[in-house]
Amino acid sequence: MMKKILLSVLMGAALLGCGQDKSVTSNLPTAQLLSAESIGHYCMMDLSEHTGPKAQLYTKSRLDKPYWFSTVKQVFMFKELPEEPKDIVAIYVTDMAKVKDWSTPNADSDWIDAKEAYYVIKSSFIGGMGAEDALPFSDKSKAESFIAQHGGELVRFEDMPSSYIMAASVPSPHAHPQHGAGHEKHHSGHNQTSPHSSHSSH
Repeated sequence: MMKKILLSVLMGAALLGCGQDKSVTSNLPTAQLLSAESIGHYCMMDLSEHTGPKAQLYTKSRLDKPYWFSTVKQVFMFKELPEEPKDIVAIYVTDMAKVKDWSTPNADSDWIDAKEAYYVIKSSFIGGMGAEDALPFSDKSKAESFIAQHGGELVRFEDMPSSYIMAASVPSPHAHPQHGAGHEKHHSGHNQTSPHSSHSSH
């Protein structure tokens, strides 16, 4: 009889614990849409002035508003740099699988959990600050299709190389005016658009 009572108590405690975990998860801040207050943490510029993937990060000490980043590499740099806060609770990146027109490669209204994304790195894509940037995709097949056409490597959040992250300010050595037959390289820096917007390009 005592064993049955003890078992019931333990099961109840386990269920209560599960309920608490879900509550904590549900209280995490959600991704925000870009606004006039979306100013890059490092560049101090309005993110709407940049094309390409972007990121936002919340810390436990600042749950009311996110840190904004004009490139994906920058949010990984934030994680790496010792002087930045380490009480990170959520990171969101734009989902490049949702891009409709790669001559203006934006997915500013489509945000995904950074830890769930598939990242294309070391491709010819030029990000919002004029250097090669990581491209987050929610759909692995679309990330692989991008690599097949435009080069690069596929990595997950936890496998992002530190050497790649800290080379954020160095333009890709593979960034040429043309990349692949019939495709143009993306130029998604500040106020840049494709010179041939009628073509789908990277």
